[in-house]
Amino acid sequence: MSACAPARATDPTRTERMHQSHSPPPTRHRRFRPEGADVSASVAVFLIALPLSLGIALATGAPLQAGLVAAAVGGLVAGRLGGAPLQVSGPAAGLTVVTADLIHRYGWRTTCAITVLAGLAQLGLGCLRVARTALAVSPAIVHGMLAGIGVTIAVAQLHIVLGGTPQSSVLANLRALPAQLAHLHPASVAVSLLTLALLLLWPRIPGRAGRLLRRIPAALVAVTGATAAASLAGLGVPKVDLPSWSSHALAGLPEGPALGLAAAVLSTTLVCSVQSLLGAVAVDKMAAARPGLTARVGRCDLNRELLGQGAANIVSGALGGLPVAGVAVRSSANVHAGAVSRNSTMLHGVLVVIAALLMVPVLELIPLASLAALVMAVGIQMVSLHHIRTVTRHREVLVYAVTTLGVVILGVLEGVGLGIAVAVAVAMHRLAHTRITHAEQEGAHHIRVRGQLTFLAVPRLSRALHLVPQGAHAVVRLDGSFMDHAAYESLQDWQHTHTAQGGTVELTGRRVGVSTGGPVPNAEDHQDAEDRPDAVAVTPAVSATAPGGPTAAVGCRCRPWTPWLNHQCERPQPAPPGGHRLARGIAGFQRNTAPLVRGELARLAREGQRPSQLFLTCADSRLVTSMITSSGPGDLFVVRNVGNLVPPPAHAGRWPRPGEEGGDDSVAAAIEYAVDVLKVRSITVCGHSGCGAMQALLNSEPGGAVTPLKRWLRHGLPSLERMADENRPWARLAGRAPADAVEQLCLTNVVQQLEHLRAHDSVARALRDGELELHGMYFHVGEAQAYLLAEQEQVFGHVGVADPVR
Repeated sequence: MSACAPARATDPTRTERMHQSHSPPPTRHRRFRPEGADVSASVAVFLIALPLSLGIALATGAPLQAGLVAAAVGGLVAGRLGGAPLQVSGPAAGLTVVTADLIHRYGWRTTCAITVLAGLAQLGLGCLRVARTALAVSPAIVHGMLAGIGVTIAVAQLHIVLGGTPQSSVLANLRALPAQLAHLHPASVAVSLLTLALLLLWPRIPGRAGRLLRRIPAALVAVTGATAAASLAGLGVPKVDLPSWSSHALAGLPEGPALGLAAAVLSTTLVCSVQSLLGAVAVDKMAAARPGLTARVGRCDLNRELLGQGAANIVSGALGGLPVAGVAVRSSANVHAGAVSRNSTMLHGVLVVIAALLMVPVLELIPLASLAALVMAVGIQMVSLHHIRTVTRHREVLVYAVTTLGVVILGVLEGVGLGIAVAVAVAMHRLAHTRITHAEQEGAHHIRVRGQLTFLAVPRLSRALHLVPQGAHAVVRLDGSFMDHAAYESLQDWQHTHTAQGGTVELTGRRVGVSTGGPVPNAEDHQDAEDRPDAVAVTPAVSATAPGGPTAAVGCRCRPWTPWLNHQCERPQPAPPGGHRLARGIAGFQRNTAPLVRGELARLAREGQRPSQLFLTCADSRLVTSMITSSGPGDLFVVRNVGNLVPPPAHAGRWPRPGEEGGDDSVAAAIEYAVDVLKVRSITVCGHSGCGAMQALLNSEPGGAVTPLKRWLRHGLPSLERMADENRPWARLAGRAPADAVEQLCLTNVVQQLEHLRAHDSVARALRDGELELHGMYFHVGEAQAYLLAEQEQVFGHVGVADPVR
């Protein structure tokens, strides 16, 4: 068995084919031939886009055809030219408030001209390659802007839901609401309630039937159900009215004061650009979650996306359409429906054109109240509780609240301006506000610095440090993310003086003494870290003692993730005796990390574990699961063994007979517990480079003593057989050939263990019910690079950060 595997790995014909499989295909002109996945995805996106486009046009007060024009242009122009292949563009709810205000002030034809000018501005920004700069705006401002827009939309559409007409501002709508409630239109209210009920309940239909029905978009079901009910009941409600395309109004020359028009262009450009760029980044993350998809479509090019959005707005405005931006709901549906290229986005645009030309009689059956309820629900969803929790955790709720209220009361541009002003003020306050405390506990003097340590805080720092008596033990804890050169020098000079006088100094914090005039890498701004369960110290305490013992200036200058015992520091510290290593590590945890995570662990202790994933990997000490998956307590249910092996169940449902070889109940029990009890949604089998178990399999010789290791590695023999089978394709890495036979076996082993997983009853049952996903992963230790398996192609695709903007 083992003799054939190395020969197979070095076979010249096989190796030549493997290298050819990784060579790039010749560049040639590709004809428009959409794949089946793109066709089905385009249909799903079209079914969502059609009612939403009409609803957004209704909410802005624009001609209803304008929504269809923007949807078609967004799909065809932005889809073809944009830098995010899977992002779907069209009329966006985030632009509703801006567009409605422009129509109210300048009229429809001038609004179209402003859309064209905004598109030209986006082209200019794209040519200047400032897309990444646009994302530098505080997330609290962006989320506050979207929340303010969502509130404005919801309040305005509530009047149409009740059978009335919205006013020109949020305050006017709120003042008119009591009168509107006193004069309800029962038919409109009934249609709206039915629409909202279908929107809410459709995604929650249980069971296998629910999984099938949920493939139909809830928005389409809600509007179709309300339309059918209104038609069958003969309700007298206002309905969609689409005038002839021959009378459709196109863009005209802009009319109005130059300053007002410039502000209008700026507002439209700002909202369109920020929403599209944020959407492109979000689509990148969704695509990365689908194994192999990123390698196929590539990372988004934000500058190209800005150019594509600009071109789409020029065309849409010129043709009398609404402003265009990336739309999160449609983009998410596109990715989850299985789209594999930009063809799905373009096909959805073609379907919108066909519907606009051939389905007018059907569209005119839709009640306006149903569209208003749909858009109102979208507006409510824009006020995200997740975003509110996030900004609260990062202490930016003031920026969020001011931006939201500013957008609601004053308008988008004014609200964003207020948010930026408050964000700058908060940043300046944090930079200047530093808390320095001194306390004596159990014979040690504790100096704690909370906030940014700049020259402004040096006098207070010096006073606190000089409260420590000569020869005493001092613990200095730095809980900030920035230390300038003046503070660094002051702390270093005091430390040298104190240790020279026989004292000891212990420096702790998120990063100790790296900053000599710049921000600390990978440190978030936090002043009260004990209130932040996600802010965990990652640098060990470094002690400085009197002459004759180990010393350190201000601490380790190495990169993050330096606490481990075998870490090779640029300024190495003498290792303690082996018996003291564990105790020192535990003491470091209790001192630095436990206070930060105690609240989160207490919550997990109360609520119990609810991991989302079973992560099965090798016991190799170089594989740190929490690090390579960016996970924390309660996220992963981890099973580790030699070789990341999953023994197949040899005799499911009964005890092994005499003389019959059994499987391994320890792994099987973990799988059963994770799937049936913890209800994990996915299982990942993770192999890695340089695996000693795979090397042992390749080098194993028949005969010899049967050791526990040999008995265990028998579960890896199917992987050897798979690699030696000429009729099975080799698993491979995207972009390069495996380095040697060991790496080839490591890759093949992941694929084989996934097959073993499927043989377990609990896994097979969950897969059959659509409640579980299986993933293969390979981690190259030397490159610190993760790869995800695209199982159909047997290719491990490269997983990385967003490509740099070209």
